[in-house]
Amino acid sequence: MKFHVITLFPESFDSYLQESIIGRAIKQKLISVAFYDPRKFAPKELKKKWPDGNVTVYADGRPFGGGPGMVLRAEPYIAAIEKAVETIKKDAEKKAKKTGKAVKPKIKMIFFAPFGEKFTTDYAKNTVEKFTDVIFISGRYEGIDARVQHIFKADEISIGDYVLTGGELPAMVCIDCMARQVSGVLGNFDSREEERVSSSKVFTRPEILVHNKKKHKVPEVLLSGNPKLIDAWKKGIE
Repeated sequence: MKFHVITLFPESFDSYLQESIIGRAIKQKLISVAFYDPRKFAPKELKKKWPDGNVTVYADGRPFGGGPGMVLRAEPYIAAIEKAVETIKKDAEKKAKKTGKAVKPKIKMIFFAPFGEKFTTDYAKNTVEKFTDVIFISGRYEGIDARVQHIFKADEISIGDYVLTGGELPAMVCIDCMARQVSGVLGNFDSREEERVSSSKVFTRPEILVHNKKKHKVPEVLLSGNPKLIDAWKKGIE
């Protein structure tokens, strides 16, 4: 599974993607994550070179109709998305030449918005089953010019009933959830919590935990060795 993130802040992903299960999955090439900074694809008219050699990219602008904050311009985002699509197609062509087997990539585009469809595990499973590449379009400030979403017909997705400062955290959430659905990412595919009987309460050693002179014991049923009773307890059946 290949993930492509359109973001002004690709460095914000570094720590999370390098650690634990996701980091291992990337090293094992079970998944990959590529970044496309819209500022790098902005047209010349949005760039200004200063006498000291530094270049400023004007990736945002004031909103039509007034209002607080700035809106991210369409041109840099359109160019970044087109670059991601171009990269996906070129990678598919390289793979076809190497294996002698042509496989047309299937691309899903996701645009993060507070008013979008609620992201769920089922959505993640369906995406992994049906698509080879996912492009996440992460905005900032007051959002991205709405014409970007209209041009590319991206899914509008929300990870919850709240507003964040940018789409980077939602992209991480989606990558984590989708990566779990890729065979091999988890050591035991059946260890996915959504695929097994699981209570919200879990326990490990010691059997008796002493805190402030009080004893906190593991439920006796979990020590019984009786699978039927344990499964019933996990399901909340008395």
